[in-house]
Amino acid sequence: MEKTLKIGKYRHFKGKEYAVIGIGKHSETFEEMVVYRARYGEGQLWIRPLSMFTNEVEIQGKKVPQFEYIDE
Repeated sequence: MEKTLKIGKYRHFKGKEYAVIGIGKHSETFEEMVVYRARYGEGQLWIRPLSMFTNEVEIQGKKVPQFEYIDE
């Protein structure tokens, strides 16, 4: 099943915020990649596989999204 992702602001489970710009594809593998920008510091641009971006992490025995959507 293909995952979808809203464009907008996300908060990483460690607290920092990022702005998802869009979804791209890896030129060799065609894997879907999330393109996002830090909303702190110099606003560095990042990419990460969609499957990693939408991953869940376990904190104190509870599963939470690694990146939580907070706003457009």
